[in-house]
Amino acid sequence: MLVKDIMQTEVISISPLATLREAMAKMRLHKVKSLVVDRRDNHDAYGILTYTTILRTIVSEEGDIDLLNVYDVCTKPALIVPQMMDVKYVAAMMIAQSAHRVVVLEGGNLVGLVTMNDIVGEVLAMTEDTHLPDTKDG
Repeated sequence: MLVKDIMQTEVISISPLATLREAMAKMRLHKVKSLVVDRRDNHDAYGILTYTTILRTIVSEEGDIDLLNVYDVCTKPALIVPQMMDVKYVAAMMIAQSAHRVVVLEGGNLVGLVTMNDIVGEVLAMTEDTHLPDTKDG
């Protein structure tokens, strides 16, 4: 199975210059737990911003969510994978890096996002498909 088969193609992104308040509002509006942080230019890397990162920053640094920018706290660079990569290698990479999500690029362009939940959900679906009980008409 390939990344393109399970990736989320509707990725919500945010400017690195946005405030944490703006990021949290966007996450709540779109009902997502993370945002992809846009590159500042073609030579920059994508980043990831999660609720966990935001909360950790606020608690540990007593940060003001109106003064801190996304760029200040996001995880950067984000782990990047191509859409034609086998999901088992992506899962191994995510486990090795303790990452819960990876950004999918094709030709340098953002095309999707894969989370650990996406992978686990697909594995569970495959397991259920192979272990369905035979039904026989009596």
